[in-house]
Amino acid sequence: MSAEYFFQSLFEAFTTQLAAVVFYAFSFNGVDIPLVMIWLISGAIIFTLYLGFINIRGFRYAIGRLFAKPERDSAGEISPYKALTTALSGTVGTGNIAGVAIAISLGGPGATFWMIMAGLLGMSTKFVECTLAVKYRQQNADGSISGGPMFYIKAALDKYHLPRLGSALAIFFSIAVIFGSAGFVHVNQGFVQVESVTGFDQPWLFGVIYAALIGAVIIGGIKSIANVTSKLVPFMCAIYLLAALVVIAQHLPAVPSALLLIVQSAFAPDAAYGGFIGVLIQGFRRAAYSNEAGIGSSPIAHAAARTKDPISQGFVGLLEPFIDTVVICTITALVIILTGAYQLQGLDGVQITSGAFATVFDWFPIVLMVALLLFGFSTVLSWSYYGLTGWRYIMGTGPKMTTLYKILFCGMVSMGAVPSIMAVFDFIDSMIFLMAIPNILALYLLLPEVKADLNRYWQNRVKH
Repeated sequence: MSAEYFFQSLFEAFTTQLAAVVFYAFSFNGVDIPLVMIWLISGAIIFTLYLGFINIRGFRYAIGRLFAKPERDSAGEISPYKALTTALSGTVGTGNIAGVAIAISLGGPGATFWMIMAGLLGMSTKFVECTLAVKYRQQNADGSISGGPMFYIKAALDKYHLPRLGSALAIFFSIAVIFGSAGFVHVNQGFVQVESVTGFDQPWLFGVIYAALIGAVIIGGIKSIANVTSKLVPFMCAIYLLAALVVIAQHLPAVPSALLLIVQSAFAPDAAYGGFIGVLIQGFRRAAYSNEAGIGSSPIAHAAARTKDPISQGFVGLLEPFIDTVVICTITALVIILTGAYQLQGLDGVQITSGAFATVFDWFPIVLMVALLLFGFSTVLSWSYYGLTGWRYIMGTGPKMTTLYKILFCGMVSMGAVPSIMAVFDFIDSMIFLMAIPNILALYLLLPEVKADLNRYWQNRVKH
């Protein structure tokens, strides 16, 4: 038995058991409904209602805040725009390309509708998360900023006189974000596309090269990461969306039928897709992985934004799910549905999306390979920072511990190309959904505080 086969078998066995625990589900009309999905969906609905549909009424204002210059003497390390692009680089990526394909292949076209709904509701969750991340951030001895759920989880439980529980949940979140930062999905799907286009079949070598490039960037910390992602994110989005729009234009007469199919399938799906609830769960699960609303990852990047008022960055943060899920995931879904690629046999994950584009451009798999590598690379960069923040919360902010994490992180990245795609998704899904458990709890506990801060912010804005 080769070392590669042994590692893959061991990893797949472990992730199967892990996913069974994390996604423990009850049956409803023959469909398994994971409890953690109910936790996320109910949170997004409650936050939206409690804050008076802030995702809708604050949308236009959020766009204005995105390009506003940071106020003088604002705390933080990077601009609000760079905080958003860093966070977007952690969400816009493989989930938008491979994740959408998996959702449609498992849940049918109707999964797209529920991905859009999840994105719209997730905007409210993201607003609360990013606001609290800035409000409870801390400045380290070296002048850097640390913030995110681990800090406001502790603060939330302290307010309710449960400091030990708060510390335990903050550490629990930190451990989950460390392992969730592994970057397996992005390395794996990048290798799959490289192999299918070039025939290169050395996963270990691919992983080592990928890890070396990641290491060259993360040495510089959040400022270096933000500088790279602020340039990569707009560039790679432009390439991908332009190509997608060309494919859609080639099938323009069929677009109304595709949209109708999405809506009809969302509410009256084929039994093969698990019924209405099954399609809904697939849509929400993949949307949650794609935009990470409620997971608590991207607030770590927003915590470093230069801003005086946490609510201001909360508005910037709510744009994330809209860009990531409502726009990019929907366009990807249309490409897959219009070309019928999701009905092809023998394709999995990114291969479905690649096949969809190839129906119009026979050379496009090469372009998609480059786009996927850029998407994945920037995502791994952002998650390296998220994992580092969790690591430093537990191990301290000393330079030796920081360097050790970066070495271990690159080691994990180097192994990402080996396991199968479903095992990779099971592992990463398990880690990021574990993060949601203490994160959503803290959001509930601090929600009245966020609403009071929001009311104050609106009043001051009107006065000035």
